[in-house]
Amino acid sequence: MRAKITYFVLAAALVVYFVLVGSRGVLLIREGTPVTIAFGLAVLVLPFIGAWFLWQTTQFARNANRLARELEAEGGLPVDELERTPGGRIVRDSADAVFAKRRAETEEAPDDWRSWFRLAVAYHDARDTARARKAMQRAIALHDGRPVRAR
Repeated sequence: MRAKITYFVLAAALVVYFVLVGSRGVLLIREGTPVTIAFGLAVLVLPFIGAWFLWQTTQFARNANRLARELEAEGGLPVDELERTPGGRIVRDSADAVFAKRRAETEEAPDDWRSWFRLAVAYHDARDTARARKAMQRAIALHDGRPVRAR
């Protein structure tokens, strides 16, 4: 719950920032000189890029949570079997062992979104965020019946 609150507070702060930057872009354009119009247009692009990124991130999180709820209802969420340090950090060798197991499961069932979901969790636990995101995107695409890009 704390993560959701943090996400919404940061998203709201970004929206306020987008509005402020956009208003500065409009003010620059209203100035009317070629240089300020060019700067104003350049400044207006930033909120649109930021809003697009925020939208994509929000959709990704919603879709991943939807899959997690469905997998939980099926009783298929991965069990936390990772060793941890006294401070609570995941032991790297433990994460690597679980990752190898999840990768083997995914290789056996490459068209099963559930195995890709569990692989994404294993990538996340191994601190490989980029691959975790790609694996989760593949799980979402497989679940929704959309075409999946080749790896």
